[in-house]
Formats: sequence, C-alpha cells, structure tokens
Amino acid sequence: MKRILGRVAAGIVVLVVGVLAYALWPVGPPDLAAQAASGPSYDATISRDRFGIPHVHGARDADTAYGLAWAHAEDDFLTIQQSTLAARGRLATVQGQDAAPVDYLVALLRVREVTAAGYPGLAPETRALLEGYAAGLNAYAAANTGELISPELFPVTGEDLVAASVQKAPLFFGIEVSLAALFDDAPLEERPQALARPAGIEAVTAAGSNVLAVSPERTPDGATHLISNSHQPWTGPVAWYEATLTSDEGWHATGALFPGVPSIVLGHNQRVAWSFTVNKPDLIDVYRLDVDPDDPTRYRVDGEWLDMEIDQADLEVQLLGRLRWTVQREVAWTIFGPVIRRDDGDVALRWAGMDTVGIFEQLYGFNRAGDLDEWKAALEGQDGLASFSLGVADADGRIGYLYHALLPDRPELPGVDWGGVVPGDTRDTLWTGIRPFDDLPWVEDPAAGFVQNANSSPFTATTGPERPDPSRWPEATTGIERYETNRSLRAQELLGGDDPIDLGALLETKFDTRYAATSAVATWRDRLVAARDELDTEDERRGLEVLADWDLDTAADSRAAAVMVLTVAGLFDDERLQLDPSRLGDGEVAGMVDDVALSAAYRDAVGWLVAGHGRVDVPWGEVNRLRRGGVDLPLGGAPDVLRAIYGERVDGGVLSGIVGDAYLSAISFDADGVVSSRAIHQFGSATLDEDSPHYADQAELFADGRLREVPFTREELAAAAVRTYRVGE
Repeated sequence: MKRILGRVAAGIVVLVVGVLAYALWPVGPPDLAAQAASGPSYDATISRDRFGIPHVHGARDADTAYGLAWAHAEDDFLTIQQSTLAARGRLATVQGQDAAPVDYLVALLRVREVTAAGYPGLAPETRALLEGYAAGLNAYAAANTGELISPELFPVTGEDLVAASVQKAPLFFGIEVSLAALFDDAPLEERPQALARPAGIEAVTAAGSNVLAVSPERTPDGATHLISNSHQPWTGPVAWYEATLTSDEGWHATGALFPGVPSIVLGHNQRVAWSFTVNKPDLIDVYRLDVDPDDPTRYRVDGEWLDMEIDQADLEVQLLGRLRWTVQREVAWTIFGPVIRRDDGDVALRWAGMDTVGIFEQLYGFNRAGDLDEWKAALEGQDGLASFSLGVADADGRIGYLYHALLPDRPELPGVDWGGVVPGDTRDTLWTGIRPFDDLPWVEDPAAGFVQNANSSPFTATTGPERPDPSRWPEATTGIERYETNRSLRAQELLGGDDPIDLGALLETKFDTRYAATSAVATWRDRLVAARDELDTEDERRGLEVLADWDLDTAADSRAAAVMVLTVAGLFDDERLQLDPSRLGDGEVAGMVDDVALSAAYRDAVGWLVAGHGRVDVPWGEVNRLRRGGVDLPLGGAPDVLRAIYGERVDGGVLSGIVGDAYLSAISFDADGVVSSRAIHQFGSATLDEDSPHYADQAELFADGRLREVPFTREELAAAAVRTYRVGE
C-alpha cells in the first residue's frame, strides 16, 4: 500500500510540475515578420519635433495610417494591445478574472458579429486606411516581439480596429450605467432613471468637455477661432494622443486620437476645425419581457411565443502564466436586443447604433472636408457616431454647433415611460428607425457670433433667434438635456455680450476657474454657511468663515476652494465622476443634495484637509496637483469649471489629477482663411515610457495654462523636426 501511495504521490508531483512548466514556460512569438512580409507593402516617414510629437507622411493615405500606427506603438504599444484584445473578447486571457466581464459584454453586445456584417460595406478608401494602420501595428510587433502581451493577438486586422470602436461607442452615452443597474439586485422600479438616462445627475459637476467658437462677427481682426477642449482620462484606452498626418493624396490634418484609431478624431485640416463634447440623450431602452415560465428560452410578443436566439460565450480566464480556465455563460437575444436574466423577471436592452460600424468613415470624412458643408455631409451620410455634440469652424468664417445623436424614432404611447422600463410584450414599443438628420438641434452662423457647449442643453448653444426651440424635441421621447452645467453658465456669461473677442479673450474664457453665482456649487456653499451654528469643531467653523468670503474662484492661490471642492467631490461616485444617486433628493438641480449628505461631505472634507495639512484654509494649489513621474505641480481649476480638473485622493492631503483638461487646442483661421493652431497635452507624447524625455515635458506648460505652437505647414515642420526616420529603420 505504501508503494502504491508513493507512486500516486510521485504522479501528482509530476502532474503539478508539468502544469507549472506549461503555465510558466514562455511561448515563442509567432513568425510575425513573415506574416508582415506576405501582405501589401507600405512606406511612411515619421518626423518628431522637440516635444516628441509625431508628424507622419506617406505617399498614400494608407501609408500615413501605417506610419501613425508605428509611431503610436512606439509611445504606447501596451494600451493599443489591450484595447485590441478587449475588442476580441480576449482581455481576460492576459488580465485574469477582473477582465472577464469586459469579454462577456463583447459577446452579449455582439460586437464581433456586428463588425463582421458591416465591415465589407465600408468604403474601399476607409478599409484601406484601416488595413494600413493594422499593417503598421503588425510590423511594429514583428520588430518588437519582447513587448507582446499575448502571442495570439497578432496579426491585427482592420476588423479588429472597427470592433474596438463598436465596443466603446455605447460607453460614451452610458450603456455601462444601464448594464450595472440591470445586473444589480435592486428592483428595477426603484431606479428607472439609472436604466436609461441619468437625467439631472450630470447637471451639477460631472466630467465632460468644452467647445467654444467665435466667428468674424465678434473678432476684431476678422479671424475665426475654435477651442477644442475634450475632458478625457489622462491615461488608458481613451486618453488623447497627438499627431499630424499628411500624404501625397492630399490628407493634411493635425489633432488628437485614441489608441487604435487610424485618423485624427478632433483637430483641424487646412480648411476646417472641429471638436466634440459628450451628450447624453436617451439612446437606451429596457424592455420587460414576458418569458414562458416553463421554457426560459421563449418569450411572448403580441400573443405569439417567440424563441430567443441562444448562444454561449466561452470566456478564457488567465490563472497563472499560460494556464487558463474557460468559463461559459449564456448569451440570449430577442427582437429587442440582448437578454439580462434577473430574479424579478428577465429584461432586454436596446440602444441606438447597435448595428452600425461607420465611425471611422465619418472621422476620415472630417479629416478630408474642405468646408463646413463637406464636414456636415460626412456626418450626415453615415450612421456611425451614435451621439456627441460637435462644434465646427471653417476658413470661410463660418461656425456651427450640432447636437448629434441617432435619436430613436419612438412613438408617444399612453402609459409608456421611455425613461424607465417599457413593455416588451408588444411590437408597438419596438422602434427600428431613427429621427432624420435634419431633425436635430443645429446652430449655424449665429448673429451673436459664438457657439458653445459644455455637456449642457443644446438650447443654450448661442444667444438670439438661432437658438433651437426645445419644444421641437419632447424630453419624454428624446431625453435631450434641459439642464445647464457650470461651464455652460460661465461660457454664456463671458461670451454672451457684445464685446469683441480675440484669441486671447477666448483663451481666458477657456481657462476660467470660477463657479457661476447661479451654480449648484454656489447654492451649496450658501446652505453650508447658513448652517454654521450646527457645526461642532473649531476647524469646521473656520472652514465656513473662509467659505463665507469665497469669490467662487478655484485659482491655485485660493484658500477657500479646497474645502468646497472636496465637499463636492465627497458627493460623487468615484468611478463615474457623477453624483451618487443614493445621495440625491427631490427638487431642482441646485437642491438635489439634502442637508444631511451635504454636511457629512463637508465634515469629511475638513477632517481630511486638517489631517493632511494641519489646517482647513490650505491654498488650493497645495492640494490640487499634477503628478507624473518626478513632476509634481500645483493646479488651478476644479470639477465643472471651464478649467476642468478632477483628482483622486492620495497620501499627504493631495488630490492627484486623473481626468479633465487633457489635450487642448486653439485653432484660428485668419481673415484670409490661413490656419494656425496652438496646443498642449497634460503630460507629453510618450504616454507610457517613463524613461522618455517626453513622458512629462509638457506638464509644466499645461499646469501654467500655456500652449505651444503646432508646426503644421511643410516649412514649419522642417524647422521644428529634430529627428526624421522611415518606419522600420
């Protein structure tokens, strides 16, 4: 018996050793060089300026996309790989169980199926661009196999890039909020607004973006200006990367883009400038299904039993090295959309743009547009972007603002609340079309000479008769925002008069650090000061003395901003940077937080400041910091001011910036239509490499609110380039 047990034990040891050897033994990379050589041939040149920003040139547009991929991979190959793996539903193979929900959503939302169906229908020029970019990634991978995070990822294809856009697009209008609510155990009827549009929640101080434009009617020298100021996370898959792209086929554009994107997302070419802000119309509906109690794969619609489409998601999860475990999860679909199984009844989810793949076609059209009309045609002609507000200016002195969305063509039905849970037992609620492009809020060449948006109502984008009439877009069926952010209030105050606005004045507006007197933050300050007799400690009373004299400015030298901004931050959900719904009360936006929650957040802010700094009247710049490698700089600005900065608490009583003002550009067309621009990035072009001189070389300029000149013409680039090389050399 001992001999048998000994053999069994020895066998177990051999098995364990074998498993560990398999798990830990490195896998040789695929023959990527041979794969790259077998495809089409591309060639591109990259010039880096003194800030390390790539200026890419190719004979064809596809060559330029090839060079862009190589340049971006030099600076942040890891993020590009992670984004591509996520779009394949394979992120958990390298990041473990925490990434499994991401992979499941790729299956649940049918990202790959939608991409495969739509990709062949893209214009040949767009597919050539995507395939050139993919070839650039493959070439970089072949030359840098030591940087690969997964041997199975390459070769990357154009379809992979489109799949990543299909996966990310619904996140910008809040599908993750709806999904989180649906997978939560709370009864649906208790939180209908979390299922479709979080109306009013973003109205106070949520993260967002600004776009400002002025036309020759308001500028003293006949110039046209546009400020592009998107507020994005400072790191990760949707962090901005700057580049300038040119080709012998006429492509000439500069601006910013995300990892895995083959063209400029926001920026300008020689004739047109454009930028985005996030909007939040109601693009998502949740349907209560009538499921057969005896067969959960059937559901009833209009008295007829229908079969769900049942599939299975095989989720491979990394355990140790190469050792993986496959988890299987059901994926069920109805005519309304994917099914989420719940204890209180199954539901289906439907969203705008759920079968569209044309985002890159639209962006490429923006890059190539010759004037505002061509830019608008590129947007109108494709069902790619499901949401986003856009600001635009061109060399002819025209400006515009468009509240863009694939608004579902919902009928007005008695008893149906499109903002909550709608009946899924009738086709009456099954919308299949969208409202016409011409039926969107649009402002073009307003007499007031300016447009602005800051994630607020489109109905205040300008002043005067060109303002869209909100009665044309019923809130019940469109969900178009009626609320104002502080940033919008301040922009209207600063731009809404009759004074001339030159570029300097427009930049002063963009870097404004004040809360408006009519903002929710001002109202909360007044409520706190009015309740000062109820406070317990000397530090709490001292904090209110400081707040009573506060001018609502969040400049770095303010001694009142810290306690108020930290109070506001205490009312937020850290992950979404929006007000925690559990803290909201009834009433108007300014009164949405009750006194108990407000006082608790204030006390916490005071305690944290005193613990970190020994006092409550700390200069804001000592708290609000930009930290990057060895760089540690004071910042002015705060949540929902035009100089938007959002931070997270770290040791020592510091808020370290993570979101907000990021890539920022100021674009001008002079009276003759000649374009020029200035820009800044919160860190630098080397978004990943800590050893690069460009890891934080723009941080000081950013903290000071200064921009650098963008070399755009051939002559400017020749003077600015410090290193030029062909891809692969």
